[in-house]
Amino acid sequence: MWFILALLSAVFAALTSVLAKIGIDGVNSTLATALRTVVVLIMSWAMVFITNAQGGISDIGKKSWIFLILSGIATGASWLCYYKAIQLGEVSKVVPIDKLSIIFTFILAFIFLHEKLTVKSVIGCVLIALGTLLTVL
Repeated sequence: MWFILALLSAVFAALTSVLAKIGIDGVNSTLATALRTVVVLIMSWAMVFITNAQGGISDIGKKSWIFLILSGIATGASWLCYYKAIQLGEVSKVVPIDKLSIIFTFILAFIFLHEKLTVKSVIGCVLIALGTLLTVL
């Protein structure tokens, strides 16, 4: 199931990029990011209530709150940079560079989460970097 959800995430991310590029035309990128964020916020809270998950808020520990807030700040920074980048550049060049986050994720997961870096994953990261370089040149 995780694989299907991951593929759907990729499809929606692709749609996000194309739809955002069309929608951001003539709009300040920061304002566009804020508008998008409001929609995401409404949609997220709707899903919380649809799935009856709101009762779990009181069970969230201090550590989780801190890291979820930090994650939210990182997401906001990412979205602000991304929207400005697609406003200034071609989506077909911005998106591959944005997806270098895969490589950064592997490195950070290794350092902070002590996840294993295998030869296969290192080769995959090198290929992602090379593929990104080829697509943006």
